[in-house]
Amino acid sequence: MPHTSRAYAAALGYTAIIGFSFMFVKLALNHANPLDTLAHRFTISFLAASLGLLIARRKVPMDLKRLLTIVPLAIFYPFLFFTLQTFGLVYTSSAEAGIIHATVPIFTLLLASLFLKERSSWAQKLFTVLSVTGIISIFVLKGVSFEQSSTLGIVLILLSALSNAVYSVMARKMTQKQSVLDITFIMSMIGFVLFNLMSVAQHAVQGTIVHYFDPFMHSSFVWAVLYLGVLSSLGTSLLSNYALSQIEASRMGIFNNLATVVTIFGGVAFLNEKLAYYHVVGAALVIVGVIGTSLAGRAGNAKKQLSRNESKPAKNFSSE
Repeated sequence: MPHTSRAYAAALGYTAIIGFSFMFVKLALNHANPLDTLAHRFTISFLAASLGLLIARRKVPMDLKRLLTIVPLAIFYPFLFFTLQTFGLVYTSSAEAGIIHATVPIFTLLLASLFLKERSSWAQKLFTVLSVTGIISIFVLKGVSFEQSSTLGIVLILLSALSNAVYSVMARKMTQKQSVLDITFIMSMIGFVLFNLMSVAQHAVQGTIVHYFDPFMHSSFVWAVLYLGVLSSLGTSLLSNYALSQIEASRMGIFNNLATVVTIFGGVAFLNEKLAYYHVVGAALVIVGVIGTSLAGRAGNAKKQLSRNESKPAKNFSSE
C-alpha cells in the first residue's frame, strides 16, 4: 500500500476513535471527576505504550534536547486538548461537542497557511467551507442556546479544537525530523506525568487521596477508561502523527469533521441522545466536504508532480 493510502487509512482510524471518544468521556464522567478521568486514562495510555516498546524491544532516546523539543507539542496535545475537552463535556452533550470540534479544519487551514506555507486549492477551500456549513446548519436549525453552562461548554470545546489545530501544524513539521513512535511515546509520558500530578494535588487539598482508585469499582468506568487510554489517547496520537508525517496538516484537519458524524450517531445509539433531521442534513454536508477536500488535494498534488516532471531537463542518451 502506498504511503499516502496508509496515511489516509490512519486518518480514518483516527476519525473513528475520536468520534466515539466523546461518548466514552461522558460515560467515565459518571463515576469520576474530570482530572481523575484524565489521570487514569493517561496512566493506562503510558502503560500500554511502555508495554508495546518492551515487546518490540525498542528504546526511546530520552535526552534533554529531545524532551524540550517535544514538550511544546505535548502541551497542546494531549494536555490542553484533552483537559479542555473533558471539562467542556461536563457542560455540553457529546453530540454538541462533536459538532463544535468540527471547526478544527478551519483553524488548521489558517495556521498551516501561516506557519507551514501550505497552499490549498480553491476546491479544497470550497469543500472545507461546505463541511463547516453543515455544522452551522445544525446549530441554526436546532436553535442556539445561550444558557451559561452551555456557553461555557461550547467555549471550552472550541478551545480544545484550536489546541488540536496547533498540534497538527506543529506535528506536521516535527514528524519530518523525528520518529513517529518516539514522539508518540514521549507525548504519552508527558500526559501521564502532568495529569497525575494535577489529580493527586487536587485529592491532597481535598483530603480524598484514599478515593483515588474508587472509579475502578464501576465496570462501565473501566471499559470507558480502557478505550480512552489505549485507543483515544495512545492510538489517536500514533495514527495522527503517522498521517501528518505523510500528508499536509490542512488535509488531515478535515478528517476531524468526519469524526463529528461518528459522534452524533454514537450519542444517539448508545447515550439515547435525540437525532433530528438537521443532524442528518449537516452530517451529509460534512461527509461531502471531507471527500471533496481529499480528492481535490490528491488532484492538486498530481498536478504539482506533473509540473515538476515536465520542468526537469530531458536526459541526453545520444552516444558521444
